[in-house]
Amino acid sequence: MVEHRHHTRVRLRPPRNSVDPRARRWWTVQSLVTVSGPLLLTALTLFVLSLLFFPGALPWLGPLLLVVLVLPALAYTLTMPGWRYRVHAWELGDTAVYAASGWFWQKRRIAPLSRVQTVDTGRGPIQQYFGLATVTVTTASTAGDVKIAGLSDADARLLAERITAAARTVPGDAA
Repeated sequence: MVEHRHHTRVRLRPPRNSVDPRARRWWTVQSLVTVSGPLLLTALTLFVLSLLFFPGALPWLGPLLLVVLVLPALAYTLTMPGWRYRVHAWELGDTAVYAASGWFWQKRRIAPLSRVQTVDTGRGPIQQYFGLATVTVTTASTAGDVKIAGLSDADARLLAERITAAARTVPGDAA
């Protein structure tokens, strides 16, 4: 007689802790420096050059710049930080660290504390300005590090200490 096993679907809930609200401003400035700013600067440069040297091109170049460069840049800067803030979260359990990140492409990672190799905190120049940091948990996984970005400096230090202490107490590969 063949036994049929019924598999129940387990739904992964979001992590419990949100990142710092200042992360929205950090991501906004970051978008202006890396994506939207260059797009807007390119659009302005092409518009001014056309105005000065090729005024006949403005009837078609103006709308083209608006649709191809300006509107996507503004949409990205206005949409991405809030969306990202709703997605980014983290949680430290008794046996694992859990992080959700991304905005358009979202990722959820659970790393067993028994596999933790190192815990680092990092702060880029824009993060420093906003008093934020990123905690990076390196594990023995080929999937890569678990990164928790957008934490306050104090929360990042405390979380790094808590993960390090918890990893020491969990038996397994990292012990």
